[in-house]
Amino acid sequence: MTDEAGTPAPGPLVEEAVKKAAVAWVTVGDRPALALWCLPLDGALYVVSGPGEQSAPGLAETTTAAVTLRGDHGGQIVTWPAAVTRITPDSDEWTTVAPQVAAKRLNAPGSAADLVARWADGCTLSRLAPAGEPLAAGPTLPDNSLAAPPRPSPAVRQTRKPFRLHRVRRR
Repeated sequence: MTDEAGTPAPGPLVEEAVKKAAVAWVTVGDRPALALWCLPLDGALYVVSGPGEQSAPGLAETTTAAVTLRGDHGGQIVTWPAAVTRITPDSDEWTTVAPQVAAKRLNAPGSAADLVARWADGCTLSRLAPAGEPLAAGPTLPDNSLAAPPRPSPAVRQTRKPFRLHRVRRR
């Protein structure tokens, strides 16, 4: 099934999952998947990354990615290939999309107009559009938990022993 532009049209599962997405796990190349805040708009997901925003290494430079979305129950329901397009601040799409994305950004410092101006100076607005049949859905979803050990982070620190006000008697 293709749309009027000749690109493969996403199936109904992908369309519904995209409409309800707030977080997407995006895989770029061989890198591990990253949970990214996104905004669904016009059948695609928009993601902002860069200084002061979420970190998405490689997303600004790539043209393809794999997107995994969750269902109402919190588990994975579909993984689909995405065509990644960088939205530039001098384009018509930027003037219509960036303010909408900024309006939905939670805990943003300043107004939506200030946020859009900051994004234009140093951030990347990427459009992730479905680009083919789902890579995993329904019976092709993995059966295991897909849990991975935590990646190294500078935010890790040793946990101190809890403070005890009184002596604890041992029996």
